[in-house]
Amino acid sequence: MRNRKDISEKAEEIFSRVDAGENLTREDAVALLQIGNYSSDFYRLIAKANELSRKEYGDRGYVFVQIGLNSAPCSGNCRFCSLGCDHFMVEAETEKSREDILEEVKRAVEEKPDALFLMTTADYDQDKYLEIAREVKQLLPEQMMFVANIGDFGIETAEKLKEAGFTGVYHIVRLNEGIDTDLTPDQRIETLNAVRKAGLELIYCVEPIGPEHTYEQMADEMIRAREYQVDIMACMKRVGVEGTPLYEKGEITDLELTKIAAVTRLVTRPKKSMNVHEPKQMTLLAGVNQLYAEIGINPRDCVTETGNNRGFSIKQVRNLLAQSGYYTA
Repeated sequence: MRNRKDISEKAEEIFSRVDAGENLTREDAVALLQIGNYSSDFYRLIAKANELSRKEYGDRGYVFVQIGLNSAPCSGNCRFCSLGCDHFMVEAETEKSREDILEEVKRAVEEKPDALFLMTTADYDQDKYLEIAREVKQLLPEQMMFVANIGDFGIETAEKLKEAGFTGVYHIVRLNEGIDTDLTPDQRIETLNAVRKAGLELIYCVEPIGPEHTYEQMADEMIRAREYQVDIMACMKRVGVEGTPLYEKGEITDLELTKIAAVTRLVTRPKKSMNVHEPKQMTLLAGVNQLYAEIGINPRDCVTETGNNRGFSIKQVRNLLAQSGYYTA
């Protein structure tokens, strides 16, 4: 059981430093995460994060859409993921054709999202990915962010991604990386460094958060994100997929996710947007102003088209943002 306590005096001191524009410490992050979810400090915390986002972002909300290109056993073997090579739980192995990808991109662009992500498993052929990306780029408005979400790579691939038209990369060091995955933190950090060295924007996330993760672990990833000067930040709860090794460990509550989102917003201070995944309206009162829609495979789902199951559509996330007072393009 995590330590839940009321820290009113400490919270006030931390909030005053937020107002002064100071960076919060790891210890500050842990203290805020220890706030009880039914305490008065909980409401003050989410109000402070909401206040900061409304001040720095105005009422601008952002809709990002991600297209999963393939469903296949993945060598990353994440113990929480439906695509892990030792516990593949998806209904079928699939790979979208070039024609299907381009058609889905065209349909998505018509709905005017702010960013388009292309996601693959870690073993997807990178040359094929780059070839498809070059064609996709031609379909995107000039101002639209174009983001890669693939396996680990070095500086050569990072530069190729930039040449293909990508403006950013989604990449993280997961909680319990190397324990709950077959990847190492060093591999992940090498990729983070390559992204930055190539001049690509880094999109980061504290994830996948489960009940067993400590507040210290979460705080470490918040500080890492800030050190990389991320402009777009997120946090994500682990969604239990039955049949995966971590399924029995359960999930955190939406209240807990909302608190973590608020603390992440205050600690990392991303310049463009703060996201939570999967979309939860409560978090839009805690500093979150950006949500993801998903097309194709989703690592938290067992169907090949997540829009038919767990995934949210562009229209759905736009409506959630609007209901919370955020306008979108």
